[in-house]
Amino acid sequence: MLRRYLNLAALAALTLLLSGCGYNEIQRQDEQVKAAWSQVLNQYERRADLVPKLVSSVNAYMVNERTVLQQVTDARARVGQIRIGVDDLDDPALMARFEQAQGALSSSLSRLLAVSENYPQLKSDGLFRDLMTQLEGTENRIAVARERYVGAVQSYNLTIRQFPTLITARVFGYQPKAQYGLDKADAVMRDPEVKFDLPQGQGK
Repeated sequence: MLRRYLNLAALAALTLLLSGCGYNEIQRQDEQVKAAWSQVLNQYERRADLVPKLVSSVNAYMVNERTVLQQVTDARARVGQIRIGVDDLDDPALMARFEQAQGALSSSLSRLLAVSENYPQLKSDGLFRDLMTQLEGTENRIAVARERYVGAVQSYNLTIRQFPTLITARVFGYQPKAQYGLDKADAVMRDPEVKFDLPQGQGK
């Protein structure tokens, strides 16, 4: 019985000690970073899921744009080949591949949308318009999720560099987290570039 009380007392003392040195706060912010990154991944997955539907909807119209369509399809395939999760933030090589693949998909989608301007009948297609609305909304969600991730990383990095939490971070091996191309806040927070103008007379 005495040993049990001593163990409980030791546990309580350890809890107070860790709380006082910022351990709990570091843990909390580390989880916030992971949660924010999870939301980024969710939105990228949502965009990837839209791509096959988008390619299918334009296929009948863009008979002379096979190269553009193939580029989108290939970029989507490369994105799908990269398996990544919230625990991969500490893998710079994998994260670099992920960022590169997502950037390539963004570029190919931009080219596809630019070419679609040359096809009035396509722009009048109801399914295409609906997919464009979903894509624009998803790009907005990606921008918001990335902004929140940047903020979470900045808060975490600041915490582990401040005294006395920097001591705790060193003792327990917490390292600053990279933002993997998200360090330019102005680029993250600007309006997404994916826009779709409906023909006059069409509903919003």
